[in-house]
Amino acid sequence: MSFKDNTISFPELIKLKRDGGQLSPAEIGTFVHGVTSGDIQNSQIGAMLMAIWQKGMTGEETVALTREMMNSGETFKWPKEWLVVDKHSTGGVGDKVSLPLAPALAACGCKVPMISGRGLAHTGGTLDKLESIRGFNVNQSVEQVKQILEDVGCCIVGPTENLVPADRVLYAIRDATSTVDSHPLIISSIISKKGAEGLSTLVLDVKFGRAALYKDVDSARRLAQSLITVGNKLGVKTGAVLSRMDSPIGQSVGNAVEVCEALECLKGRGSDDLKELVTNLGGHLLCMCGHSCTLESGKKEIALKLENGEALKRFEAMLMAQGVSADVAHSLCSNETDYFKHMKRAAHQTELEVPDNGAVLDIDGLALAEVLHKLGAGRTKSGEEIDHSVGAEILVKIGQQIQKGNLTQTSWKLLDSVQTSVRA
Repeated sequence: MSFKDNTISFPELIKLKRDGGQLSPAEIGTFVHGVTSGDIQNSQIGAMLMAIWQKGMTGEETVALTREMMNSGETFKWPKEWLVVDKHSTGGVGDKVSLPLAPALAACGCKVPMISGRGLAHTGGTLDKLESIRGFNVNQSVEQVKQILEDVGCCIVGPTENLVPADRVLYAIRDATSTVDSHPLIISSIISKKGAEGLSTLVLDVKFGRAALYKDVDSARRLAQSLITVGNKLGVKTGAVLSRMDSPIGQSVGNAVEVCEALECLKGRGSDDLKELVTNLGGHLLCMCGHSCTLESGKKEIALKLENGEALKRFEAMLMAQGVSADVAHSLCSNETDYFKHMKRAAHQTELEVPDNGAVLDIDGLALAEVLHKLGAGRTKSGEEIDHSVGAEILVKIGQQIQKGNLTQTSWKLLDSVQTSVRA
């Protein structure tokens, strides 16, 4: 069968890329149009994604793919006086940074239309985390997003049929076809969503390390430079930060448990490494968009919004604007609350004790994420239901001296067949 330009069939496009050929902008447009319209079978989309994974794409192909995906649906248009900013992480373990960062930026006067994704491979998805909260609706129309930004200043939503619809399809099939780590597919997915947001400024948190898609800093740096190049070519002022991802961010991994930790951060508490990443990324954005004169002044302003409760108020307002009842939102954001009154608590909990005296030398984020993924925190195929209650709370820190019998970890859900150890 033939598509938009009636010059080449889709099987021929697959063959062209499979054999190492370069796709023209028109041919890439044919592919994206077919994905969006539903004219192309999922098996053919998967074959093209695997061909791209195997043969890669040139810079010109990647820009063309990103532009076509960005324009596959509606794009946002904002009032000229708005400072519209966002951040994106390439994925890690325990990465709940978006939850406190978006409302902190809104409290600084920015507008944050954050289009996020679901979990890919072992990395958690922001949308999956937020859906742990009863009533939270990630599906918002373009008009609803505009109203939420007008009223609250931030929202966290998923791609819809009208907003970057091509990415919604490709994102799910990448996860099911083991093509998550394709360089051009990562770039096109990230930048197409951010371009459709109509951003003025974007900062990218590019991870490297054992628990990241890119294991070494040089690979992460190349990805960051490519993302910056494509973002700027599509009209978004783009910068990047490289951050290590060996151990989890913070002290929780999962969905509901990470929401709890994000709320603690918004209340001026929580783990130091999470607060440092939130203030660092936020400071870069405030400096890049011209709101702050220096990086340090930007970081201080973000830290202040976390400490004085202004970011927490924005988060509470966002919850209500996206479907959470006022009572639930207020309870979650109150100073002392039982978070699991409003989120699913796992039926089984296992506490893991230290077998010998010693010190914590390492916490393997990838191993922990893979265990939780198998227990239901992640998905193995697109559209699969996940268990939001599955997670782990890490009770020790690297370098900490430990005694036999100390608790190292509280694992939520049944872990009868899993053995976890701390190297001593």
